[in-house]
Amino acid sequence: MEALQKLGRMPTGLAVPAFAILLVIFGIPIVQLFLISVNAPSFSVVNYRAFFEQGATVFVLFQTIEMSVVATVVCLIIGYPTAYLIVAAPKSVRTTLIVLVFIPWLTSGLVRTYAWTVILGDHGLINNLLLHLRLISDPLPLLYNRLAVYIGMVHITLPIMILPLVSVMQGIDKSLMAAARSMGARPSAAFWRVFFPLSLPGVRSGTLLVFVVCLGFYITPQALGGLRDAMLSNFIAAQLASSLSLAPIAAAAFILLAIAVVMLSIFGLDVSGTPHETAQPLRKSSPYRLRALGRLLQYLYEIGIRYRANRWTVHLYQPIGNSGRSKIVGAVFVLLVMVYLLFPGLVVVIMSFSAGPFLEFPPSGLSLQWYRSFFGDPSWTLAFWDSLQIAVTVAVLSTVAGTLAAFGLSRTYPRLRVFLMMVILTPITLPAIVVAVAAYLGLINLGLIGTKAGIVLAHTILAIAYVVVIVAATLANFDRRLEQAAKSMRAGPVRTLVRVTLPLIRPGIIGGAVFAFIASFDEVVVTSLVSGFSIRTLPLKMLENINQQLDPTIAAVGSLLTLLPVLWLIALYLTWWRSKLKLQGASANQIA
Repeated sequence: MEALQKLGRMPTGLAVPAFAILLVIFGIPIVQLFLISVNAPSFSVVNYRAFFEQGATVFVLFQTIEMSVVATVVCLIIGYPTAYLIVAAPKSVRTTLIVLVFIPWLTSGLVRTYAWTVILGDHGLINNLLLHLRLISDPLPLLYNRLAVYIGMVHITLPIMILPLVSVMQGIDKSLMAAARSMGARPSAAFWRVFFPLSLPGVRSGTLLVFVVCLGFYITPQALGGLRDAMLSNFIAAQLASSLSLAPIAAAAFILLAIAVVMLSIFGLDVSGTPHETAQPLRKSSPYRLRALGRLLQYLYEIGIRYRANRWTVHLYQPIGNSGRSKIVGAVFVLLVMVYLLFPGLVVVIMSFSAGPFLEFPPSGLSLQWYRSFFGDPSWTLAFWDSLQIAVTVAVLSTVAGTLAAFGLSRTYPRLRVFLMMVILTPITLPAIVVAVAAYLGLINLGLIGTKAGIVLAHTILAIAYVVVIVAATLANFDRRLEQAAKSMRAGPVRTLVRVTLPLIRPGIIGGAVFAFIASFDEVVVTSLVSGFSIRTLPLKMLENINQQLDPTIAAVGSLLTLLPVLWLIALYLTWWRSKLKLQGASANQIA
């Protein structure tokens, strides 16, 4: 009891387990990695100099930046109008569209990459269709090139762009647009002068997240690209597998990390989007000698007021001529984006029921042979059970540590909370390959390379971040007066926590556990470095088969992993629905 009272006075103590795991597996190793890169204790930049003196590595570095920028720009061009149209849709349609964006985001990136190998291959869906229509005589080279890599990268990161944009756009007061229209602004002017500036925080967040994720791409360039399409993550992984010296690897990892940190510094300095911060300097910097010109322009402006007023009253209540056409174009655009996001997964699901000796789309017949092959092959089932055991352990460990951390951070000072939240979210805001190398070094220190315990700890530093984000969002809407009311009725800290707090934030805890499970079950980059040669999880087994292209059973595995997020979303919805019914019942009892 005394310990709980002390924690109540110092709530950040609840975050100690989460920070301890983060420090041992990621914090200390990342410092060690930096010291290795500068040859401590002699401290030299010879490894960085050697990196930039090699033309091949410099070429790969600039190619990584180029590919990340292109993929980010494409995601923004597609994602912004998609998010805008989703927010403008009716509530029921908007909810459905957001769920449809969530499903591919929760689906394994490995499965989605595999789906594009099936669609773009020489005997894939597109080439077979074009050959069947006799539009081409030979298969087009759609796979193992830069275009295929861009298609896969954009497909994986597009939900990461859309979701922050939707979140910000939903918070914009739509009456501001109506006010601009009532003042005579055209729809385009109202959008660019009012709506777009207010949506910039979402643009910043989405752009930053997509770019950093693209920097760490490892599987997609390897599976969809050619030898000339390798990224720095592929170079680091290859060096780690073949070299006995960590110094060049550490230097390459920190160069990639430096790029990510620069982007975080540029885009992360101000995400408030408040316009007064930019308006004030503009007023202060106006030259005095332009006042006369300003008076002249004001005079000309007043002359045109009568004309604009008459024109405004004529057109104000008239419907826009192309509004129906715009709605059709918008609906078609959103439909195409949803097809782009969902169709590859659907192809894998349908193809997994193929009755032929090889995978084909559409299947010539229906059969469960590939599912029987999956459950009858010990190598697949062993990989599945290993992944399941690891994911369940990670979910339990990260949910406990992450919930305690979120609970403690929600009750600390705002500035300290922001700083600690940034620290705990570091593993998911940095390139995955950098986190993987740091975790590899941390597990070497503990002697846990190639063990399930090591993989669990490596996955936990990622999963805790998801749990903290989701539970903290739930606690932000939690009314702490309910806890005070329970304590006023002589309920102790433990009883208040068990009977009041935990039941009300249960949906957030379950959601955090689900995301932690998915993050662990689908993880492949970190696992490929820390698993050694003794453990093969299901994603690693899939990656081997994608590279070798020998076993069609992978379609059945991909189908199961594609349907898994749908089941999780249904479970989360049922949990939220039951929680809502309980709250409504409690409110009704209080009124009665």
